[in-house]
Amino acid sequence: MATEAPAGAIKKALVGSNIYGWGQYAQRDHKNLEVEDVISALRDTGYDYLEAFLNVERPEENGRFADQLKAKGLQPVSLYTGARLHESAKASEVVAKVLTAAKVCQQAGFKVLSCNADPIGREKTDQELNTQAGALSDLGEGLNALGMKLGVHQHMPEMANHAREFHFNFRHTKPEVVGWCYDVHWVWKGGVMPLDALKEYGERVVTWHIRQSRNGVWWEDLDTGDVDYAAVAQYAKEHHLARRFSIELALEPGTKITRSVIENHRRSREFVRRVFES
Repeated sequence: MATEAPAGAIKKALVGSNIYGWGQYAQRDHKNLEVEDVISALRDTGYDYLEAFLNVERPEENGRFADQLKAKGLQPVSLYTGARLHESAKASEVVAKVLTAAKVCQQAGFKVLSCNADPIGREKTDQELNTQAGALSDLGEGLNALGMKLGVHQHMPEMANHAREFHFNFRHTKPEVVGWCYDVHWVWKGGVMPLDALKEYGERVVTWHIRQSRNGVWWEDLDTGDVDYAAVAQYAKEHHLARRFSIELALEPGTKITRSVIENHRRSREFVRRVFES
């Protein structure tokens, strides 16, 4: 299996947090989301980076965000974006626009772009998926040329019909071009067991999104639960997979909140230290 670092030379893990859950907590508490406050909280609880959304319309803002991270001792590591890639008449234009923004990101120090191809409210046709796979390949090649990595992300729409779109994206692209942002819980929720997914596509992993649930409901922090992260971590270590871990403490109806967002991130950081870094 292809690895990011050779055996015996595994790089230090980088542990970050995705901005999405912070926005949900702010909304829940009827507060504005203050990115500077989030960065400070992550710094104080032992994180290395914050993963936010790629600004495609104003590429220079991605450089400004990198400066915000660096000013408080964090690193620019990864950004997240959606992209409408299944339309043959528009896919090339979408890819070009993303790559224009990515040039600013690369100059600012970002290493990975996580991309979830936009869902369209129904399953995509084979022709649409072929167009999408070609666009992902073009995006991956463009990012490789910049010295960055593409990580394809997935939500539930990609996991429909026995994970048809999830598998199609990978089976019709090259691992060295189209990598994987492995959101472990979405894959589990979509019916693919985490270790099975790693055995088939682990060589593509360039970054991770990790959260937990109990009895199918998202848990407030990263802990033991439905997903066996100990087994996932062991596989990642044995196969020397990429070690960029974005904790995403998203909320859904039924999530029981008993602690502050900062305390839940502190506890989640400790879980990663015990399970993935031990």
